[in-house]
Amino acid sequence: MEKYKLFDAEYKFVSIIWDNEPINSTELVKQCADKLGWKKSTTYTVLKKLCERGVLQNKNATVTSLVKREDVQKFESRAVLEKNFDGSLPKFLTAFLSDRKLSEQEAEELKRIIEEAVK
Repeated sequence: MEKYKLFDAEYKFVSIIWDNEPINSTELVKQCADKLGWKKSTTYTVLKKLCERGVLQNKNATVTSLVKREDVQKFESRAVLEKNFDGSLPKFLTAFLSDRKLSEQEAEELKRIIEEAVK
């Protein structure tokens, strides 16, 4: 599960790859300079680190992900729930919705999600 834990900068970096994969490493350097303000050396350092962790793959200067965005999001969501709300989804929803009103469409979508999860 450790490979699904990404720090903020790593998540932004991997998002560039998810949005453009497969991506040539030269193009990745350009994208990181434009979107993250990174130098070439920073891009390659983070790329190497994430390849070693099994998050990314760099073969023949073509970078691809080895983990899905959805899996990282699922891991991070569960971690937030555990850390801040004792694993309680109702506590999370109460805190999240305490100063926010749902639209009819949002409420219907949440009802559908809950009904599917119960089945």
